[in-house]
Amino acid sequence: MLTKRPLLLLATGLLGGYAAAAQTPDAPPAAKAAAMSEQEVLFWLLLSLLGLLLLVLLLTGIVITRQMKPQLRQLYDLPLVHDTWSGRVLGLLVGDARLVQGDVRDELLDHNYDGIHEFDNDLPPWWKYGFYATIIFAVGYLAYYHVLKTGQLQGAEYAAEMQQAALLIAATPDDPNLLTTYQPLLVPAELSSGKAIFATNCAPCHGASGEGKIGPNLTDEFWLHGGEVNHIYKTIKFGINGKGMVAWKGKLSGKQILQVSSYVLSLQGTKPANAKPPQGEKEAVGKAVAKL
Repeated sequence: MLTKRPLLLLATGLLGGYAAAAQTPDAPPAAKAAAMSEQEVLFWLLLSLLGLLLLVLLLTGIVITRQMKPQLRQLYDLPLVHDTWSGRVLGLLVGDARLVQGDVRDELLDHNYDGIHEFDNDLPPWWKYGFYATIIFAVGYLAYYHVLKTGQLQGAEYAAEMQQAALLIAATPDDPNLLTTYQPLLVPAELSSGKAIFATNCAPCHGASGEGKIGPNLTDEFWLHGGEVNHIYKTIKFGINGKGMVAWKGKLSGKQILQVSSYVLSLQGTKPANAKPPQGEKEAVGKAVAKL
């Protein structure tokens, strides 16, 4: 008894600790069970019952077919049944795979070449029916899209989707397809704010004086995406995909973007040192001029 008692106490302690741990909120199984709603439980229960019912029906069908195989064979051998479509389906139940393999299997032809015999086998009926179905589909496709022109081809469908997308975008306040109607800011305080924003966010790519580095020179009369203040505003706000110009929408407010756009126009004709060669098309635009 002195030997068994410590073992019983140890086992009792382990079981008690395990039960307490199982009741803690951190236990994943309990949390998962609590997270499952009654509808989910009912869904999985019904799905399990349906699967069980289908399994029972399948097993019952197999048992009935095996027991009735002699009677089915007699029915299959009848001349009126043997060569019909339903008879071929019935043949699958009695071991005749003509419906899948075809009527002719491994029939030796009466000629050979260099001792090589040639067999004549039917194409599988399922393959032939599938091929016939593709022919019917091709004729219907040709008539629907190219003869009657009822359906839209890829190009027309893409154009229609793009038009619909443009309408959806136009319904939002931030439509990249529509230009704003702002005027350049001329107040020195506004341009000073634009200069500070430019120095923080734009100078790494366009240079501290707008001379151009990775990005284009902003001090000449050549522009890649338009040099009018609203074009500059659009470029800054929405960016240029694939050109390295990021969209500042969401990072800068509308007023800040207009301040930067106006400051960029104030750089026209400043001719900084080490200016990057012109890029884009020449465009004479008005600039915001103010003494900073």
